[in-house]
Amino acid sequence: MTNPVLAEVVRSGFVESVHRGALVVTGPEGEARLVLGDVTSPVYPRSSNKPLQAVGMLRAGLDFDGEDLALACASHSGEPGHVKRVLELLEAAGLREDELACPPDFPLHVPSMRDAAEPRRVMMNCSGKHTAMLTTCLRAGWPTSGYEAPDHPLQQEIAAAVAELTGEPIAHTGVDGCGAPLFAFSLTGLARAFGRLAVAPDGPESRVATAMRTHPWLVGGTGREDTDLMSAVDGLVSKAGAEGVQAFALPDGFAVAIKIDDGTKRACAPLAVAALRYLGVDVSALPELAHGSILGGGRPVGEIRVPELRG
Repeated sequence: MTNPVLAEVVRSGFVESVHRGALVVTGPEGEARLVLGDVTSPVYPRSSNKPLQAVGMLRAGLDFDGEDLALACASHSGEPGHVKRVLELLEAAGLREDELACPPDFPLHVPSMRDAAEPRRVMMNCSGKHTAMLTTCLRAGWPTSGYEAPDHPLQQEIAAAVAELTGEPIAHTGVDGCGAPLFAFSLTGLARAFGRLAVAPDGPESRVATAMRTHPWLVGGTGREDTDLMSAVDGLVSKAGAEGVQAFALPDGFAVAIKIDDGTKRACAPLAVAALRYLGVDVSALPELAHGSILGGGRPVGEIRVPELRG
């Protein structure tokens, strides 16, 4: 099926571009309450997988909580506070930076990028997840070498957790940008999994949700959408992914998953705000995310316009 236009890029009153995609809202039982586009075919959720992967690691023996667990779920910006904590976690586990399978990279945070002398693995936005993966292997008695391979016991445990949380078999396994396995499943499954995290009263799911809610800056960073969304909306659990993916859930179990067909992320934040408004959330603290910013000559000359969501 052809997915609908979910966002229009309006410059000086003229529609310059459009973004097609799919969006689903699920209820507390994981049932679809609002469907726009194809929400049943598998997609790669990219880093929206991270909270689900963290659940799998906790089930396998990882002992992270609080800030450390938030960083395990993060696509951090590589700011000094992020990098310092990753290095501390590696040292505490007796691990070296060169044992991380994620590639060296510069920080996403522009001022930190300018201060960086060279790319490093700990600066890569997935270094918290990879540190958690290595630490899980140590706790479980598994080899750390090749921990990123799909057939490694760690990744098998994570895959089982992801399939259980989504309520679907994994449709395809690929390689994420950080080198770790990447699991494909439907947007409905992604939303359903986030809803389960958000309402869990205890256990690994609750630990992940609590860590992300309590430490939103560690999950993203300064000016990052996930950080801003969780800081503004009480109880929200939010995690974006590359190629135009966004997933989040409220503490009542209602959840949303979004995928933009062309992989552009700029439509995700306005759509997330529109979905929150649809769910009855006060979004008055999120005006910049609600409309985006189209610049001309260094000043706003337009916006990203999304439809009002209706059941």
